[in-house]
Amino acid sequence: MKILDWNSAVLRVQKDLHRVELELDLASDSPVRLVSDVCRHTLKAGGKRIRPALVLLSARAAGYRGAVDRVARLGACLEIIHVATLLHDDVIDNAQVRRGRPSAASIFGNTGAILSGDVLLAKAMVMLAQDGDLAIIRNVSEAVVEMAQGEARELELRDVFDLSAEDHFAVLRMKTAAFVECACSVGAMVAEAPAESVEALASFGDHIGMAFQIVDDVLDFRGESKKTGKTPGTDLIEGCATLPLILLREKLTEEERHFIQNRFGSTWTDDEIEMVIGWMETRGAFSEALAIAEDHACRAREALRTLPPSDARSALEALIDFVLARRH
Repeated sequence: MKILDWNSAVLRVQKDLHRVELELDLASDSPVRLVSDVCRHTLKAGGKRIRPALVLLSARAAGYRGAVDRVARLGACLEIIHVATLLHDDVIDNAQVRRGRPSAASIFGNTGAILSGDVLLAKAMVMLAQDGDLAIIRNVSEAVVEMAQGEARELELRDVFDLSAEDHFAVLRMKTAAFVECACSVGAMVAEAPAESVEALASFGDHIGMAFQIVDDVLDFRGESKKTGKTPGTDLIEGCATLPLILLREKLTEEERHFIQNRFGSTWTDDEIEMVIGWMETRGAFSEALAIAEDHACRAREALRTLPPSDARSALEALIDFVLARRH
């Protein structure tokens, strides 16, 4: 049965996601009140629960017909890891808001947010150990290492104006796509799917993760602040050379290049940011970046076509449309 949009797709696994929420509630419990308060504040902030949904839907797409408990626990485990990284990210970025609410760091302090994030990561390790599947433990562990190294690599490349597209894509794959790939492959592994299906879902996850992050790069410049929660051009201010800037560089005059490079990673006026955004729009940097995102989306769709038709496969296809629709 064809699923028309991602919200409808999520409704298909709403009961299973409720089981995930119960696991997240358990993970929030702690004899240390600070940890419990931080975890509940962050986990109750909402979020699309994309990673647990991917575990659930990938398992079904790969033929899983068993009880939901184990799949839900693993989905919750990945969401807990994701939330822990958000706690740490808000400290690194000095973010005051997360998902429309005050960030945990702004309420409980940076140290409380970092330590609570550490507790969540440790709890995720316990959940993996209790599951006991060595292949899944290795898969998730390697993805977490990749994600953490991606964040560190991004910091290492901060203020590098002439960053290459290849280096930028490597960072996106490490910090975002690797973990999305992990969620999809874990679902297939729970289903004990053949290697070809595991590889297909992993490929889907890799490409949809890349598409998501590239669209995010574009939204940093031309997204609405109310929707993105960010000031347009934040990456320019912070000295992060993302794809729209990388593609714009070759379309600049020497004077324009000098102008941007001198301000890169420092203070900008709103008018200056708007001028650069205008260049990105009129000179095709945004359209080229989105074309690359669409190419990844096409590859994600091709990977899914190797799986038999099912509601779960249609739901994953709906995620592709959802990711691309975010660009508007």
